[in-house]
Amino acid sequence: MTELDTLKKVLTLEKSKGYRNTAVVGGLDRFLARWADGRASDSLIQPPPGAYADLKAAQRRKWIDDALTALETGAAPSKKKAAAPRARPARKEEPSPEHTLASPVTALPRVTPTVAGKLKRLGVNTIRDLLYLFPRRHHDYGELKKVAELAIDAEQSVVVNVWEAREALLGGRLRATEAVAGDETGNLRVVWFNQPYLAKRFKPGTRLLLSGRVNVFMGSPQMESPEYETLQDGEEPGNMGKQVPVYPLSEGLPQRTLRRIVNETLNAWATRLADPYPEPLRKRVEVPELSQAIRQAHYPAEESEKEQARRRLAFDELFSMQMYVFARRRQWREGGGAVPLAKSTETLNALFSRLPFSLTGAQGKAMEEILDDMTRDKPMSRLLQGEVGSGKTVVALGALLTAVANGRQGAFMAPTEILAEQHYNTISKLLEGLPQAESRGNWFSFKMEPFERPVSVGLLIGSHTKRQRRDVEEMMAQGALDMVVGTHALVQQGVEMPRLALAVVDEQHRFGVMQRASLRQKGESPHLLVMSATPIPRSLALTLYGDLDISALNELPPGRQKIRTRFVPSDRRQDAYDFVRGQVSEGRQAFVICPLIEESEALQTRAATTEFDTLSREVFPDLSIGLLHGRMPLREKEAVMARFYGREMDVLVSTPVVEVGIDNPNASVILIDGADRFGLAQLHQFRGRVGRGEHPSFCLLLSDFPSAEARERLMVMERVDNGFAVAEEDLKFRGPGDFFGTRQSGLPDLRQARLSDQELLSTARREASALLSHDPYLERPEHRLIKEALEAQWPELVGEVS
Repeated sequence: MTELDTLKKVLTLEKSKGYRNTAVVGGLDRFLARWADGRASDSLIQPPPGAYADLKAAQRRKWIDDALTALETGAAPSKKKAAAPRARPARKEEPSPEHTLASPVTALPRVTPTVAGKLKRLGVNTIRDLLYLFPRRHHDYGELKKVAELAIDAEQSVVVNVWEAREALLGGRLRATEAVAGDETGNLRVVWFNQPYLAKRFKPGTRLLLSGRVNVFMGSPQMESPEYETLQDGEEPGNMGKQVPVYPLSEGLPQRTLRRIVNETLNAWATRLADPYPEPLRKRVEVPELSQAIRQAHYPAEESEKEQARRRLAFDELFSMQMYVFARRRQWREGGGAVPLAKSTETLNALFSRLPFSLTGAQGKAMEEILDDMTRDKPMSRLLQGEVGSGKTVVALGALLTAVANGRQGAFMAPTEILAEQHYNTISKLLEGLPQAESRGNWFSFKMEPFERPVSVGLLIGSHTKRQRRDVEEMMAQGALDMVVGTHALVQQGVEMPRLALAVVDEQHRFGVMQRASLRQKGESPHLLVMSATPIPRSLALTLYGDLDISALNELPPGRQKIRTRFVPSDRRQDAYDFVRGQVSEGRQAFVICPLIEESEALQTRAATTEFDTLSREVFPDLSIGLLHGRMPLREKEAVMARFYGREMDVLVSTPVVEVGIDNPNASVILIDGADRFGLAQLHQFRGRVGRGEHPSFCLLLSDFPSAEARERLMVMERVDNGFAVAEEDLKFRGPGDFFGTRQSGLPDLRQARLSDQELLSTARREASALLSHDPYLERPEHRLIKEALEAQWPELVGEVS
């Protein structure tokens, strides 16, 4: 076989695999580099325009098709023709505009590079981005109140004159602006936290439009950190229209300026938005045209128009998501046959019979669902979600041992080294008592019926020495390591597991889709089990993870303590410290969680290093205090955790690094400082660090200056202790786009869709499924605009449907 024949075979294989860069081990770029070494630059085959791995699916298809055509005909594509599109001049003389929706915002009148930089901080880079910068809310200036008419605990707008404004220090540490303002009917106090600079901006006599929630301070009305606009002399809010948009702001970009930029862009560009949906689809879904919906989202004539626009835009988001999950599910299941893994009753009995507890009904059901999936030649793709402490690791270990019983390998990937080590240690404890065949620090082997030979388990994390990593990697590659627990190191280039048949990914929302895909590409189409201790409401799970089947552990094992949760206002901080001391005096241990590692001028909240010093010197000078945060070297983290587990430490001060993976049955109280900085789902994760032993356990939520909404959220934690119910409440406050705290790699934010859009989600799933069943790769002419819309709005989705 000639070298050209080899190249042709590889490219044909890559085409048959859907251009997924899986035809050769290490990817096509490495193969092409070796193949092209020493060849003349005028070879029949020209290199791809950039790294093949970075190309979109459509670009990959075009390059491979051109290359195969050249190999068949013996003639390279015409360079003159190929170069023509790149040489095409900007045709300013033509009546069509020079710019497109993909042009940078600097193409717009009066958007200077400086303004563009401020827009970039809002995620706005192009003209299209600006059209999709939707208001956070609207002011209804038909409902302006006088000060005397303001209702307590309600969102309202009022026009006032500033009588006095000064910088204030609240609570001895929080800088703020405090103002007295009013109209002819009365006065109110206004406070802007963390914005002391406003005191100089608001001169006496300044007219302000304030919008926010009204509460009572010393018997008088007060607004805390309201939204504001400065009104010019003679200007009335009604001049701007009845429903006026309120956009998210970037420092140095006033609401008035941003509103003008968006409005001018709407007038010039909204009508140029081509609606990707054909009219029959719009009629079935009952949504308006895209350009109409965009304009109504910014400037609705009435409330019904605003909801109509939101419904259309929410459908777009959900439809895009469903296109993504259906395409990924199809490609995963059709991309290659998995190795069927027979259920090994002997193995499972040997594991479960030696546990000090019985499986819950939910664990048993989930185990059966997973094992049933693994017996098929189509790769399993399942999400196992459950409460903190619901026993997911035991279920995962049962599945991993089933893979080993079939002569295969299993991998267990976690997002942090602490969590990876915790899983490694947990597996060791679950297998405690079995005769160990060998132990080498970061791997061990044990003997267990019905295995005829020892079973080996390894740990692979980035901070291990080169020799430690090399030993484990070599054992993995040789097939001598049956199970490996690790971090992102498992998906690094050069790490191979030739007999990998099951991949388990814990806290899967911390990983991007490309990292999960990289793990899937090892071995032979391994089965995939992803796990999450962040309960996800079913509606959101279908939206984000519709490519996964779902198993839920909604029961806690017997013996888990109910954790009593209390909100602690700032004036009772000492009471909280006294309670912690009381628990320690009874032999218990405590966590203190802080949002930051170090103090920040931008965020007035307590930091772990500062709190550690304060607690050590002033609050608990007689107790043993430890500090844990993500910047510490691994050995220091291990030493701190060893002392905490060994009861040599009374209080562990930590950043959110302990959100998952810390299991100390003697810890009975967790004090979360700056609790208003965290989402409810994350607070529930923290709360799960205690209540793991026999002792009554407690969670104290501290917040120095919570807003009314933050206080309401923290009250939810007092009354709701079920993780799934907490997740539902969290979504009501924050929405799907912010649910996990950070945007997931490869998944678009949901800015318009709501948890309550059950019917719309079902409609989007139905339409996406029907479309892809008839046109899997969106190749038909009538679907061209849908494909282009996906590429324009969600570039990361295109490769899945192209």
